[in-house]
Amino acid sequence: MADFDAKSADLSALKIDREHKASHPGRRKKLLYLLWLLVPVIIFVAYELAVQKAAPAVSVQIGTAQFLTGSDAQAELVATGYVVAQRKAAVSSKATGRLEVLNVEEGDRVNAGKIIAQLENSDIKAALDLAVANLKKAQADSLEAALNFKRQTELLKSGASTRDVVEVATARYDAAIAGVQAMRANVKAAEVALENTLIRAPFNGTVLTKEADVGEMVAPFASSSSSRGAVVTMADMKSLEVEADVSESNIQRVKPNQPCEIILDAYPEFRYQGYVKKIVPTADRSRATVLTKVAFRNLDVRVLPEMSARVNFLPVEKQKTEESQEPALTVPKNAVTTRGNNRVVFKVVEDYVQEIPVTIGRELGTVTEIKDGLSAGDRVVLSPPGKLKSGDKVKLSN
Repeated sequence: MADFDAKSADLSALKIDREHKASHPGRRKKLLYLLWLLVPVIIFVAYELAVQKAAPAVSVQIGTAQFLTGSDAQAELVATGYVVAQRKAAVSSKATGRLEVLNVEEGDRVNAGKIIAQLENSDIKAALDLAVANLKKAQADSLEAALNFKRQTELLKSGASTRDVVEVATARYDAAIAGVQAMRANVKAAEVALENTLIRAPFNGTVLTKEADVGEMVAPFASSSSSRGAVVTMADMKSLEVEADVSESNIQRVKPNQPCEIILDAYPEFRYQGYVKKIVPTADRSRATVLTKVAFRNLDVRVLPEMSARVNFLPVEKQKTEESQEPALTVPKNAVTTRGNNRVVFKVVEDYVQEIPVTIGRELGTVTEIKDGLSAGDRVVLSPPGKLKSGDKVKLSN
């Protein structure tokens, strides 16, 4: 009997609990449902990351946001240009001939009227000598005609001569006087022709370049490929000014006599004081700029024609404010672009870019003032491509 009870107990322990077993499929369905929801998301994220890593990096150039201080930060406007001599001449000859003498070299200072060069003129000298000789002969003939006229006039008074003879003597005397005048004109023409073979400095200045050498043909208009139109090019170094192009949109910031600061690219550590001498009253249609001429207040020998320069147009002294004297954060002008209606820059973070809206201020030459959106030292993309967007991978262009 005891054995039977023990077997019954063991068999009851082996009984299947169907209610407990039925609860597992519901939980599994929930797990499977969640899994089906998460798998596409995981796959999408993995795909995006894979595409982003596999996508080729856009090759760009990079600039840096940095502060401008001192007068650079005070400038109302910055423009670039070149040093130009307002008195400059390509000195040539009025005559055509072979260059025989050249008295100057590059860098020589010459005074107005100094003979710079001379053409071969032996034939013109001979023509001048002939004209002088003809003048002397004409003067001798006129003297003889004058004496004959005086003699015939006295004889007519005494009745020893007739009026016809006196009239002939008068005509010869007048002809002799006219002949003298003609010979003097010939002498003058020969002297002018001789002077035309001498090339003189038109003003006080410095020889910049030598355009011809001894032995070459020189012609006023360089009529052939083998002839030279000018002998030297010279300039008055006291007339040097900076000619800078200012965009039409900013020309209202420039006023006559406005103080300026001139920085030559050759000597960036030295600053020249200047002022706006003239605003040329016409615009360049192709470049949408207006030419301004800025004069130096303190010229020295370092300033040379055709040097490139930067001009800071400063505010009038009484209009300066504390704000204008604060350092200005700037980026290269071509780093600022437009997306929609906003001005933005693309900031480089590690190997990727981030689109940053910015508030811009003054245009200071090749840079633009940034009032809000960036910090000093931020790297930005220069001339960003039109398809560039936040998250794109970039690499530095060679």
